[in-house]
Amino acid sequence: MFTKARRKAMAGRLGCSIAATAMAAMLAGCANSQLITGSISRGTGKPVEQMSSSEIEGAAASLGGAYTRNPEDKATAMRYASVLQIEGKAQQSLAVMRKLAISLPKDRQVLAAYGKSLAAAGQLQPALDAVRRAQTPEYPDWKLLSAEAAILDQLGSPQEAREAYRKALDLQPNEPSILSNLGMSYVLGGDLKSAENYLRTAISQPGADSRVRQNLALVVGLQGRFDEAEQIARGELTPERAHANIAYLRGMLAQQNAWSQLEQEDKVTTKVAAN
Repeated sequence: MFTKARRKAMAGRLGCSIAATAMAAMLAGCANSQLITGSISRGTGKPVEQMSSSEIEGAAASLGGAYTRNPEDKATAMRYASVLQIEGKAQQSLAVMRKLAISLPKDRQVLAAYGKSLAAAGQLQPALDAVRRAQTPEYPDWKLLSAEAAILDQLGSPQEAREAYRKALDLQPNEPSILSNLGMSYVLGGDLKSAENYLRTAISQPGADSRVRQNLALVVGLQGRFDEAEQIARGELTPERAHANIAYLRGMLAQQNAWSQLEQEDKVTTKVAAN
């Protein structure tokens, strides 16, 4: 039988898994801001979010060979680092970007992508430092401000993060990737209604991509509107994948609710025992 402490720990882990999903979406949004090329495959030009697992594996193999032949080629190294992140190889991606940053220490795009790789590998403070080094106060870059904000959110500084997002929006009004990340910032804070409002604004903007719609599907699903969430997801994913994603989210929330109910039962039992 689970102890009260064990129950709380497991409930906490479920809550963290939702927060981690939100953070992963935010970091993916940084990639859409042209910090790393959105199209991995030179041959097909297909955006990475639309690629199958076998296509991603093929792109990784092709880019890996090209990178081995010329590791200092900026475009190849950045594409390779990006696809490695998608495959979950955060440390290998970081190694590629670290080497490129050493070769091109003043390249703002490289430093920004290096910061993203550091963040994906869990090295948050170095990531923040790298992104801020890439910024120039006299010519501020909205993409860097958005990346900085996503890292600040992960560091647990939501107010500072949202200030950075709004500065980015001042530079690039109605940019869907910024609005999307700002919405996900509110997810981390538990304000799902504000998150949905920002994401619906983002999705209505020209240039809103698959990640924005998937983030909206996540937020709608987190509010228990699973059929609506699946319908949104089907606009970007195959019906099977959309259904699987929403089924996973539904199961995760069901577990979270179950542990919340157990916590409430514990509180009632404790109160009765005290009386």
